[in-house]
Amino acid sequence: MAIITLTSDLGLTDFYLSTVKGAIITQCPDARIVDISHEIAKHDVFQASFIIKNAYKSFPKGTIHILGLNPESTADTSYLSIFADGHYFVGPDNGIFSLIFDVKPDLIVELNISQDTDYFTFPTKDLFVKAACHIARGGTLEVIGKVKKDFLNKIVLQPVIDGNQLRGNIIYIDSYQNAFTNITEKIFADAAKGRSFNLYIRQSNYVLNTIRKSYSEVADGDLLALFSSTGYLEIAINKGNADELLGLQLNDMVRFEFI
Repeated sequence: MAIITLTSDLGLTDFYLSTVKGAIITQCPDARIVDISHEIAKHDVFQASFIIKNAYKSFPKGTIHILGLNPESTADTSYLSIFADGHYFVGPDNGIFSLIFDVKPDLIVELNISQDTDYFTFPTKDLFVKAACHIARGGTLEVIGKVKKDFLNKIVLQPVIDGNQLRGNIIYIDSYQNAFTNITEKIFADAAKGRSFNLYIRQSNYVLNTIRKSYSEVADGDLLALFSSTGYLEIAINKGNADELLGLQLNDMVRFEFI
């Protein structure tokens, strides 16, 4: 039984998502459909990539992931199917794949299969589902696309090590309003070299000097920093709203100064 996951900015109010699922069931009645998220901000490939990157590895190898971020067909539109890390991905070539993968995929194909309708406003249903179900039935990517060497790359902010400083940025805020930075545990360890530090948040308005292991290590309402299960540094308030209380926003800088 094939597993097909869905990630999109379709929301849960309209009929769009149900038609995607209906199309999957029609073509692959035995498929197991799993929703990752449909509350992605419209067209936000950065938010979507963070969610997918941290979700797909929990699924079995061979899982097929549909990335439906409101793509619309035009003469210049390119859609891809990719095999990477034992998983299959189908979605638009809008830069999202460059944000998901840390290494080059095993195979990239540009889809050349025909749509099931004459309308070009809903490729998630009319094209991505067809590709995903082809894979679910045991079909190969080379049959539905032309092999490519690469995909569109998005430029992203990277942490910077400068002398005794490590600077990073907030890249994601979850539904609990915890703020995730682009500083990984490895980057921090390489920069810190076991030294003490001060962590400055929102241009030095808030300062921390300890990395916690869990939220409960501080009192309710207290600020903390920890490396979450994602591997990224997280700024949070125990049982509180970090972004509201601190005024944190995407791309805000955080700064370690090592002592």
